[in-house]
Amino acid sequence: MRKVSNWFSCLSVIALVGVMLAGCSGNNNANNANTTTNNKPANTTEATNTTTNTDTTTETPATPDPNTPVDGGTMTIGTFSDIVSVNPIYINDTSSGDIETLINAKLYDVDRNANLVVEPWSIAAELPVISADGKSYTVKIKSTAKWNDGQPLTADDVLFTFNTVKNPDAGAPGISTVDKIDTITKVDDTTIEFKLKQVYAPFQYTLASSLVPSHILKDVPVKELSKNAYGVDPAKTVTSGPWKFTEWKQGQYITLEANPNYWGEKKPHLAKIIYKIYADQNTEVQALIKGDIQMSPAIPVTQIDAIKAKENLNVILAPGPQYEYVQFNFKDENFPDKYSPFKGQKTRQAIATALNRQGMVDNVLKGTGKLMNSPFLPGSWADPGDQAVNYAYDAEKAKALLAEDGWVAGKDGILVKDGHRFSFELQYNAGNSRREQVAAIIQQNLKDVGVEVTPKGIDFATWIDQNITPGKFPAILLSWSLSNPDPDAESIFSSKYYPPTGQNGGWYKNEAIDALWTKGQLTTDQTERANVYHEIGKQISVDLPYVFLYQYGLPQVVDSTKIHWAEEDKPESALGYGYLYHAINWWATE
Repeated sequence: MRKVSNWFSCLSVIALVGVMLAGCSGNNNANNANTTTNNKPANTTEATNTTTNTDTTTETPATPDPNTPVDGGTMTIGTFSDIVSVNPIYINDTSSGDIETLINAKLYDVDRNANLVVEPWSIAAELPVISADGKSYTVKIKSTAKWNDGQPLTADDVLFTFNTVKNPDAGAPGISTVDKIDTITKVDDTTIEFKLKQVYAPFQYTLASSLVPSHILKDVPVKELSKNAYGVDPAKTVTSGPWKFTEWKQGQYITLEANPNYWGEKKPHLAKIIYKIYADQNTEVQALIKGDIQMSPAIPVTQIDAIKAKENLNVILAPGPQYEYVQFNFKDENFPDKYSPFKGQKTRQAIATALNRQGMVDNVLKGTGKLMNSPFLPGSWADPGDQAVNYAYDAEKAKALLAEDGWVAGKDGILVKDGHRFSFELQYNAGNSRREQVAAIIQQNLKDVGVEVTPKGIDFATWIDQNITPGKFPAILLSWSLSNPDPDAESIFSSKYYPPTGQNGGWYKNEAIDALWTKGQLTTDQTERANVYHEIGKQISVDLPYVFLYQYGLPQVVDSTKIHWAEEDKPESALGYGYLYHAINWWATE
């Protein structure tokens, strides 16, 4: 799975390309000639007297119209990565975010075109009122909102949530989105005023966030909040969304059930959502084929043909707001010999040059990805295009760059510098077939230039908690699922946001780029901001805290004979959690 950037539902805007194959496929029923035309439950029968005798004719039970929503069904989703915690303050991975998206309402939502919107299921009653100087946001929430324990959701919960994320002692990964707030004032139980220290162009999207219940967590010491049972114990996790967190059997399944206290104007059709956790993606694909699950958010592209052979299974695939990368760690203590081999810029450039990235796209992604050279998605308004350095695959050039940076071949052929062998562990999440293949390519490509790489697959939940979040790894193969329509990525790359108060887990520092992130935030004109991000993309492609590999899409699979939605509620590949877009309106037929 992927990491998510920041603390709320992740999304980013790009042009959708590719074929959208999902739809509301109806059930073809050969026995429907005698059914009635009015919609009735499937087991309803109607008896009609056709003679004056006792003979009767019973009509065939009516077949439900698959285009008409029905209540009470179950949707079973497959995954190969367990959750870490569904406490929205600490969401840092997509598995946890998937569940959190379903069990919590958001203050504001975002539509397909990245507009901040108020939906029937949003907590806010209206769009924020923004002051003329851009430093004050007044938010009005619905008086009907409440938690699933029946307690009202009020301005106190908004203040508690944002003030907690803003507190460095909380260690919230999304602190960079709220530390520009000067004060948060409760005007009344349904009105909150945010005053910013400075203009912060992305702030409206910061408001597209989930909340936590003040009445449950206010007495928990902030330094202990991340380890609290809230978010991991379903019985102690009070939420505000259409479904509630009812059971978690680690490594096996997660169960959500319709929230009987749900306050929204629209109620969920699905009575239950089950996530089944599989050991790897291949096992998950077999579960789809056998009908054990009705949906998967992501399968390997190599399995698409096998899936398409099943008429009931539809595939949705388009480039999404995620990109894969190799991240370097610059902190010496994260290496066995207490020496990071990645500190030389030419060394990092050599690694980028040594990797056959186009080969990864062609052979692993089967041509479904796009090469990346900066943190901004291709085709987005922040994309620097040709201004960013493109590292073409060239092993001989890579060797020359390594030599220029002081690396020389040792007796075993592995490069050595200052007595340190160029050998490191490359971590990725176990069970991810794409990353297994890419890690093997990286291992061979770097071996060809004298660098020893040891790929290591680790259980995802354990890896995030013990390695990624605290920044304790040599190098990783992972991806970002971008959590904001705005291109600001300060939390990932700025030296102001090292763990635990940010997401710069590689301990990267570049003061010139730090300053550019701030400049981009202070500029509200998109054309001017674009110029700033083009410069960031250019500089970061030279300095390379990451090797940016490719943007890619996740092939979502749906059993269209069992899971249904209206056209306006279909999944959206351009959104970080778009495979669940408007899930409150979906329904299931058995």
